Amino acid sequence: MTTVTTEILVLVAMILSIFIPFRVFFIGERCKKRYKRVLSVNAVLFFGLLVAGVLVMFAPQASAEAAAAPADGLAAGLGYIGAALATSISGIGGGIAVASAASAALGAVSEDSSVLGKSLIFVGLAEGVCLYGFIISIMILGKL
Repeated sequence: MTTVTTEILVLVAMILSIFIPFRVFFIGERCKKRYKRVLSVNAVLFFGLLVAGVLVMFAPQASAEAAAAPADGLAAGLGYIGAALATSISGIGGGIAVASAASAALGAVSEDSSVLGKSLIFVGLAEGVCLYGFIISIMILGKL
């Protein structure tokens, strides 16, 4: 298979992995087993995409660009790993911060509605952590 068809297949699989669990969930609204069904569909799609991604990643490249690749593959690979780590760790940290700040903000707003503006600022600051990591990863990828 060519790289274009594998890229298209991975894209279609990713789109389906988003829409199929929602379909299963809404069909399952009528029965009580919807949670098990949605969890199993999500697990199958996640691990299926993981295996497909690994197969595509380790597939031999037959293009002219792969033959003309520079010898500094290690530096580029470490750059990609650094960009991925910057995005993922900041995303996890931002998620934890938003979870704490948003729950506290909802509790504060339910008691006194005049603190809504202040609480939104704290939630926005927590979301900014994710944006900083994303910007750093873009800067790393720009140097490759």
